[in-house]
Amino acid sequence: MRIALGSDEVTDLTIALRRLLEERGYEVRLFGALAEGEERTWSRVGRRVGEAVAGGDCASGVVCCWTGTGVSIAANKVPGVRAALCDDASTAAGARTWNDANVLALSLRTTTVPAASAILDAWFETAPSGDPADRAAIEDLERASRGA
Repeated sequence: MRIALGSDEVTDLTIALRRLLEERGYEVRLFGALAEGEERTWSRVGRRVGEAVAGGDCASGVVCCWTGTGVSIAANKVPGVRAALCDDASTAAGARTWNDANVLALSLRTTTVPAASAILDAWFETAPSGDPADRAAIEDLERASRGA
């Protein structure tokens, strides 16, 4: 499975995220400051990762900026993306379960490597809910993002 990983800067966390994803057996596609010659602004990083996920090139995405908020907003501007800013494993599991989130946003300022590892475990081990009410909410969001 290919995972998009993007950040507006290279930090110990982004280096660890790449390693953690690769150790879990994922192919990692890099964006922003993590890729040679890529645009580094948080807005571009979030959008490019979102496009890779929404376009089907990557199954899921992980985006980072200082707070995690900017990249999550930018990714969520891409139709088909449901980015969630998560600061712990329980939030990540909930975002996957109830929101069928497909892009994980993390704060470079507050996320430790051990927390990131637990968040990644929860993110990739949790399946979206099959409950009809949860699915209807996601479908409603998708219609709205397409302007329908």
